Amino acid sequence: MLKYLSADWVFPVSTPPIKNGVVSVNIGGTIQEILSEATAQQLNLPIEKYKGAIVPGFVNTHCHLELSHMLGQIPEQTGLVEFVQTVIKSRSADTEEIQLSMRKADHQMFANGIVAVGDISNQIISKEIKQQSKIYYHTFVEALSFNPERAMATMDFANAIKDQFLPLSASVVPHAPYSVSPELFSLINKAAEKDHAFISVHNQETANENEFFESMSGGFLQLYEFLGLNLSFFKPSGKTSLQTWLPYIKKQKTLLVHNTVSSKADIAFAKQHHPYLYWCLCPQANLYIENSLPDVDLFLSEELKITLGTDSLASNHQLNILSEMKTLQSLKKVEFERLLEWATINGAEFLGLADKLGSIEIGKSPGLNLIKLSADFTIENDQVVKLV
Repeated sequence: MLKYLSADWVFPVSTPPIKNGVVSVNIGGTIQEILSEATAQQLNLPIEKYKGAIVPGFVNTHCHLELSHMLGQIPEQTGLVEFVQTVIKSRSADTEEIQLSMRKADHQMFANGIVAVGDISNQIISKEIKQQSKIYYHTFVEALSFNPERAMATMDFANAIKDQFLPLSASVVPHAPYSVSPELFSLINKAAEKDHAFISVHNQETANENEFFESMSGGFLQLYEFLGLNLSFFKPSGKTSLQTWLPYIKKQKTLLVHNTVSSKADIAFAKQHHPYLYWCLCPQANLYIENSLPDVDLFLSEELKITLGTDSLASNHQLNILSEMKTLQSLKKVEFERLLEWATINGAEFLGLADKLGSIEIGKSPGLNLIKLSADFTIENDQVVKLV
């Protein structure tokens, strides 16, 4: 049995928006037809008509489901160094509490029209939620060790967690340039090449990150002191963080997350040294932690492949991609159709799901969301109604 869904606008993403368009889906949610209003009327179809816009399901390329129990526990705008220290000191909790919080967060994302998530994990605790979820998850198992002597042991530990996630999709990835040694980067890259895996890495979240690699100065020295790490092995590169670490990852599809202080020179370097980069923006987390946003105008002018993420409930008040879009439209004046590409097809491409998700096309099952837009395509609120 087919359902015929129509709204003031249908945004297929892969083609221009259709005023009063009609989308037919089967009981499994697979798109059967995309019709104009006139064609649908000629066929006298039983149309369900809605006010608003029909868009594909959203793709959240960066989340930390494991930190969902930390909602409201960390003060805002402390800066990344203090934020990281607080997460380390506060992330432990009762297993039942963590599980309940993750389940609530998963349900919240589904209700907010999210159909796929790239999720950061440091342990196996989220597996059961992901197996039972209506959302598709790819798990990025983070490897963290800045001490080069610990590279092999750290990789073995991360691989063991990745294997425990089977048969779910998972890969081992670096946490961040300031927490992964060149030796560990090399091991991660070698494994990714062998498995044809894609990589996610936190990149240039704060000026302190660049300062550390350029001159071994700035707030990260405080972080390493907190961690009790002897830095005698480290020699600053004299280059920014991205220009220091990116050559360690050769050809694998790679997601750079946050990019709050990435510059024009960094982008030029990235384009020269890596052909398969995606740039993930998590605007509400950036505002929560550092009270700053990436140079979105620069990213637009450089025609970067951009995706969107929510980060975690430790650094955000909700897990809602439409809310992230609304923030960027309000503060950075990004046009709606561009934002929609970032929130759907680009993320689906990165996660290897573009044949199923990311756009309203015949044969795909992307999920269908109803949202409220003004006449000039301004997002009116962050409420999502799941139609399919």
